[in-house]
Amino acid sequence: MGKKRKHTETEAAAIEETAIERPKRTLLGFKDGSTNENKETSVVTFRNKEKVLVTCSRRISYRYRHLMLNLVSLLPHCKKDNKVESKDAKGATLNELVELKSCSSCLFFECRKGKDLYLWMAKCPNGPSVKFLVNAVHTMEELKLTGNHLKGSRPILTFSSNFDKQPHWKLLKEMFIQVFGTPKDHRKSKPFYDHVIVFSILDDHVWFRNYQISCPHNGGTQKIDRGDLEKMTLVEVGPRFCLNPIKIFGGSFGGPTLYENPFYVAPNQIRSLEKKQKAGKYAKKVKAKTRRKMHQLSNPMEVDEFADMWKE
Repeated sequence: MGKKRKHTETEAAAIEETAIERPKRTLLGFKDGSTNENKETSVVTFRNKEKVLVTCSRRISYRYRHLMLNLVSLLPHCKKDNKVESKDAKGATLNELVELKSCSSCLFFECRKGKDLYLWMAKCPNGPSVKFLVNAVHTMEELKLTGNHLKGSRPILTFSSNFDKQPHWKLLKEMFIQVFGTPKDHRKSKPFYDHVIVFSILDDHVWFRNYQISCPHNGGTQKIDRGDLEKMTLVEVGPRFCLNPIKIFGGSFGGPTLYENPFYVAPNQIRSLEKKQKAGKYAKKVKAKTRRKMHQLSNPMEVDEFADMWKE
């Protein structure tokens, strides 16, 4: 085979001059450098790029891990990461993980003593962040409810009227909307709604429920008229849990305290009171035994005359 002919310097310069300049590539496509004064100015529209990092601490129990996986299945815009060591410096570690995963929010499940589950919900890296105590946990596998909806479909978020009464509830409502609301046209989401996520306040606790929107089907292509909601029913899917807010911080996983729940009682205090009650029962039994012995010593029984009659 013959060798390729080398281009001279003049030919190479001519090729470079005649080459068409390639347009710049951006996230939304190719950007054309040509400008036209007659064209109308393009309207800048907001695009929701919310992404949530979901992770947990080490030594988490299986029920709490299943709860986390249930939430991962409900959030198509979330990213799951490895377990993080629950230490004092976990805030800096989680902020770095959120930045590496290009997320804007974080849900961190922290398990302590294998019994107590705490949920951190934070907006990274500037905050705010909320710390919850999770109670009354029931996972999808445990409930075995009849409801079922498509994975990745967008939810309708509903809130009780109590969320608009006090400022800290308003802040929690906005954070729930940003974390649990699936962005429009997300690549992993379905473009329709078939389930409802309910947040309700009762006894200063936030109760979480997930329902499927069920419609009767006759086997044909008959559609329900718009506004005919009487034929629609809600069937619970799960999971269920209750959130007890502890503190709201101004920063991400820390910072100045914006709100502190005055009615919060730590689980350790509840367990210590239960132990004291049990210890009180044992102390009562010991006192009753000592009283019985003292009564027997102070009131001895009389000698029976006929006790040794049959021994002779």
